[in-house]
Amino acid sequence: MANKESVKPVKRHFEYHNHLLDDATKEMNEWTGENKVVEIHLFSMFSAVFKHHDLDDAESLFIVGTKETTPSLEAVSAAPVKPWLFSRVFAVLGASFVLLALLFLGFRSNNAVPGMIFIGSLTVPFSLMIMFFEINVFRNISVYQLMAVFLVGGILSLVATMILYSLIPSGNGVSWESALIVGFIEETAKMLVIAFFVNRFRLNYIFNGLLIGAAIGAGFAVFETAGYTGQYGLVTLLMRSWQAIGTHTIWSAIMGAAIILAKDRHQPVTGSNMVAPKFLRFYLLAILLHAGWDWNAPFAVLDILYLQQWALIAIGWLAIFVLINAGLREVRTLQGQRILKNSQLGG
Repeated sequence: MANKESVKPVKRHFEYHNHLLDDATKEMNEWTGENKVVEIHLFSMFSAVFKHHDLDDAESLFIVGTKETTPSLEAVSAAPVKPWLFSRVFAVLGASFVLLALLFLGFRSNNAVPGMIFIGSLTVPFSLMIMFFEINVFRNISVYQLMAVFLVGGILSLVATMILYSLIPSGNGVSWESALIVGFIEETAKMLVIAFFVNRFRLNYIFNGLLIGAAIGAGFAVFETAGYTGQYGLVTLLMRSWQAIGTHTIWSAIMGAAIILAKDRHQPVTGSNMVAPKFLRFYLLAILLHAGWDWNAPFAVLDILYLQQWALIAIGWLAIFVLINAGLREVRTLQGQRILKNSQLGG
């Protein structure tokens, strides 16, 4: 009996946190236009990571985005997404970094250091970008386009950031006010580049926005981390590498999806889209997440096991899961509209 009584507080604890999670996903889901709780099934979503896949499976995922390989709307899958290839990309890049580190440590080869900086900066952001490439169920963006956005878009967003920094005093980035300004500058710079590529490729789907945003954020993260590592050493590389699971790539993916949510389908992004509530809410969320990350909070408890960072990572991924749900809902809606239109034409 005592054992049963001791379980009750634990059960109430989990029920309380599940209730908070449901409230958070419902609130955020309302920003996308649906007033429902979003159920998050992490083990189901990433279950394919632990299954066997051969080389043909991997190669088939990359053969997309051309006139011959882009599926029709009817052929697009509305089933829950289950990415897996990103984990193999992560493993290859991670193994490459370990080998370079062994080369450096075992033979004192300084020639390995540039490779360590590049691969270490690349591993997490690039793997995340591949995950968003996998979950783009419309398969309408090719690898060539993706790499162009990753490289050129990442650099353009850094250029835009430097221009904004020259125009707006940002301070040291540590106080709350300064961190907020830094978040505004960097997320706005990336947002402008995301909007450019959305217009350039005439993209219209939420999953497209997630992917383009992730690619630009990943490029930004890679070049920024490489630059900081060159200044402050390999310890900075290790810190920024694991933290990249919830920073620029995720924040930019959120903004990319929000841009698609705010614009009219088959119409370019315009200034009026940038003040639409569907965009502004997620845009402000990205800025606040960035500001919260940079802020040197005066609470010692947040320094324990990087609680501040983990909390912000969780919030960012919560937004990603809500937007993935919105993307799948968009597929079902479009397919339903197509079926209805075809039935009307047939009648």
